This record gives sequence, structure tokens and C-alpha cells, in this order.
Amino acid sequence: MFVCFTLFHSRRVFISNLQKEIEKQTGYRSSRKRRSEAQYDYEVYHSLEEIQSWMFMMNTTHPNLVDVFSVGKSYEGRPLYLGKKRRLQKKAVWIDCGVHAREWIGPAFCQWFVKEAINSYQYDSVMTRLLNQLNFYIMPVFNVDGYRFSWITDRFWRKTRSKNHKFHCRGVDANRNWKVKWCDEGASSHPCDDTYCGPFPESEPEVKAVAKFLRKHKKRVEAYISIHAYAQMLLYPYSYKYATIPNFNCVSAAHNAVTALYSAYGVKYRYGPASTTLYVSSGSSIDWAYRNGIPYAFAFELRDTGYFGFLLPESLIKPTCTETMRAVKAIASGVLKKSAACLWFFLHSVWPFITKKKKKLFLVEIK
Repeated sequence: MFVCFTLFHSRRVFISNLQKEIEKQTGYRSSRKRRSEAQYDYEVYHSLEEIQSWMFMMNTTHPNLVDVFSVGKSYEGRPLYLGKKRRLQKKAVWIDCGVHAREWIGPAFCQWFVKEAINSYQYDSVMTRLLNQLNFYIMPVFNVDGYRFSWITDRFWRKTRSKNHKFHCRGVDANRNWKVKWCDEGASSHPCDDTYCGPFPESEPEVKAVAKFLRKHKKRVEAYISIHAYAQMLLYPYSYKYATIPNFNCVSAAHNAVTALYSAYGVKYRYGPASTTLYVSSGSSIDWAYRNGIPYAFAFELRDTGYFGFLLPESLIKPTCTETMRAVKAIASGVLKKSAACLWFFLHSVWPFITKKKKKLFLVEIK
């Protein structure tokens, strides 16, 4: 089997034996079973069942740092598990992976992030400060039904697995189903298309559950980060229109993030508004997050730029996750710096005025 790339009427064979590459990532499952955290291999792709078992294992071994709970259920009834760093009433960063089933490097990164955060806590000053002052909500597999389907049936499956009553085609693009310019340019209304927007906004239980959770916690969630592949890009709003985002801090954070990412292995990422950097799409999660008051909203498109595509070899998991880790830490550090600046302004400019007014009211009352 051959995969060909067509450009200006020329053809290049990128992967000479596609089936062999797929089997490399899905085969030999018995040798990858892990019984303890120390044995868990972060440099291979894991099935949904393995990832969910890992989540509870992390909760058991690090109960002071990790909490695991479900925010809802998928179309096929699977729990939508979310991992949280235990710290109450703090500003928060949301990270989801596996929105599109075939993008296996996404869930691999979410696991890598949790592992690195826990292992470097109290050893790495930056990570220690981030974990002490921020909550991190991590969803390793957003599209649980689709991800499992990509393991057992179709490696290149993208959408969810919901049924359509009028067509035999299944699934909705979970990144076209959000309630923001829903089913406009860049989304399809046909159920058989990969970018099908769904019968209505938040029709997918997965999208609805996450949207509900984020709405409930939007006063504390300062950053929304969604991990995708592939293109080597860092995108921010807007996706649905050609316009400059009014939040310059988001642009600055993106620049700092790709600079940090480049420092690891010299891999270059483009950054900018999703509409002009990648393509126009409506109903996306980053546009929804930004529209709903989350000031920092990003979508990563991880390695590579098309040679391996969705079949990124397991040998590239470590470098991809290592460099992305630096980028995410840069974004989270920017969130902290912005929060500190706002607090400084409040304490030095607003609070003295409030206390002064309070004193005046108090004196008037005494009289």
C-alpha cells in the first residue's frame, strides 16, 4: 500500500508500506502492559483502556497532586475522564488532547505533561511555581469513542462515533460542533464529510460536557489549550474570520511559546490566527473559549509537516513532547505573569481608592 503526496502534478512516495507503519504502532500490545507507574512507557502510543488505567494509577500514587473525575459520558457511554492538579480556588489552565481520533500524538503529550509536571515538582523552579499557583485540568482523550475506533478498526478515523438517522455515515467533527459561528465557512453540513458540524451546536455529548464544565469554571480558567496534529503551528483566534485578535497578550504568549519550543531541538513552528495561518473553520473550540471569556486560547498542531502525518513514529514522541512541554510552560508562565500584573495594579491603584472611600463612609456613619 502506498501513500502519495501530490504537488504541481508530481508524486512522491512518503510511506512505502502503510500497513506496516500502522502495525508498528498498534501491534505487540501484550508486551506493553504496565503494572506500575515506574514501568509505564511514555514513548509508545497507548490504547484508551491503558490511558484510563494510567489516570487512576496516577491518582492512586500521587493523591496529593492528582485528582481524577468524570465530566460526563460519550455517545457510546464511555466516561469522559479529566485529571486535575489538586489545588482549590486557583486560576486554571485547561489542556485537552485527542479531539480528533487519529491524532495519537495528542494523548501521548497529555500523558507526558502529567508525568513531567509530577516528576519535576519541587525540583524545577518554573514547574513548582506553576503547580503551586495554578490548577491544571488535563483531558488526555477528548474523543474517547473515536480514539478507540481508530485503534480497533480505522487508524485514520477523525470524528466522534454518533449515529445519523438519515445517513449511514457516523460521527461529527468535534472541532466544528461548538456554539460559535456554528456550521459556517470551513465546516460541512453533510454527515459523511470529515468536517461535519453536527445537527446542531453541542450535539455531541463530549462537546456538551466539556462546554458545560468550562462555562461553570470560566471565571478561573485563564487559558484553554487544545493539542492537535499535524502542521507544526500554534494557532489562536480567530478561526472563523480574517481578523486580528484584540488580546495582544495572546499574540505575545504565542511568540514566547514557539521560541521556547524552538530552543529544544530547533524545530520551527509558525504561529498566528488560525484562519490565516492554517485555514478558516467555524465552530472551533478556541473561538468558543475566547468568546466565552477565556483570554488565552490556543490550538497546537504538533509534528510533523506531512512526511509521516498522522503516523508519527513512536521514536518521535519524546522530542515532540519535550519541545511542546516547553511551549506550554511558557504559556502558563505568561498567564501567571499577567495575573500578577493585574493583582499589582489592583493593590496599588484600585485598593487604596476603595479603602479610602470605605473610611469616608465609616466616618459619616459614626457622625
